[in-house]
Amino acid sequence: MQQMLKQAQKMQQQIAKAQAELAEAELTGTAGGGLVTATVSGSGDLKAIRIDPKAVDPEDVETLEDLVVAAVHNATEAARELTEQKMGPVAGGMGGLGLPGF
Repeated sequence: MQQMLKQAQKMQQQIAKAQAELAEAELTGTAGGGLVTATVSGSGDLKAIRIDPKAVDPEDVETLEDLVVAAVHNATEAARELTEQKMGPVAGGMGGLGLPGF
């Protein structure tokens, strides 16, 4: 029982460390060959959008909208992949504890 508690405490520490690393991480996604760049935190919160003036065409707002969506999607996908990378080993180890859902 004591060994299980030590393992659980170690995993809690690993989870806290991974969450802190994710909170500090910033990931970017681009679209249109770099005309639009989105930056998200490791937890997926949108932090910034950068739009190159060349992408702004008042006659074609839909393309710019699509580029923004694509850049945000790419950035959040990078955040999801980083989360899997950081949390995957920790979550995988929880199965050995017999915890339901892990």
